Formats: sequence, structure tokens, C-alpha cells
Amino acid sequence: MKPQRKYRSAPRRAIGKSTGKNSDQELVKLTIDSFTSLDNLQKLAKYGQIIEASSSGILIKFKREDFVSKELRSNLNIDQLLGQSIFFNIHEMNLEISGVVARTKFLGKDGFLVAVDYTSDAPEYWRECLMDLMPTG
Repeated sequence: MKPQRKYRSAPRRAIGKSTGKNSDQELVKLTIDSFTSLDNLQKLAKYGQIIEASSSGILIKFKREDFVSKELRSNLNIDQLLGQSIFFNIHEMNLEISGVVARTKFLGKDGFLVAVDYTSDAPEYWRECLMDLMPTG
């Protein structure tokens, strides 16, 4: 496993769109479906929420019950996903994205965070345009 970088290559932004005009605005998160391994085309999770995004990657939150594999649902550690090539669909944007799982984190009862770095074949201008299209709070 590679050591984590001390500084991010691109700043993250919270993702979502507000549902009201009050100060108590609630963010509607973007959802993903069919979080799938590119190595063997195995579906890893059926649902997730995009929490943050940057021009270098996306942070996704999964609940334990979102994982398809019984092995992933029953573990507190999902580090077996590290380095795995994956693809997923952002449901609200109808956009398929591929990447590599860079980090995972257990959140207790809230589930897991999975950081996905975009694949190297995604051009820099495409990643910047994607950030401009993402709804922010």
C-alpha cells in the first residue's frame, strides 16, 4: 500500500444542491448506482452517495447494506478494495465514471467512505468541466 499524500492535489468541494432558500437548506446528494469492479465486472455496491468531489477524484459514502457481497457487508475493514479499478454511474447526471479506489475509511454505524481517484486517461480539462457541472451547496 502506498503512503497517503500529505497534501491533496486538488481541493474538494461538498456536492449537492439545496432544496430551499432558508438558512436551514438541506443538501440533496448525488447518488451512484452499480459500483462495479473493472477487473471481473463484479457488482460491488448497488447504491452510494457522493459526498465530496475534486478534479482528481470523488469521495463516496456507502452504508453497510449497500454492498452486494456478503464478505464486504460483514467486515469492518474494506481495504480489499484498495487499488481496484472500478466504474460507477452518477444517477442524476447519467454519467459513467471509472477510477481506482485510493482510500477507504470505516465510519461506524454510518458505513464507509471510499475515495476514488479518476483514471489517468481522463483529461484534465474533462475533470475541470465535471467539477463545474456538479451541483454545490
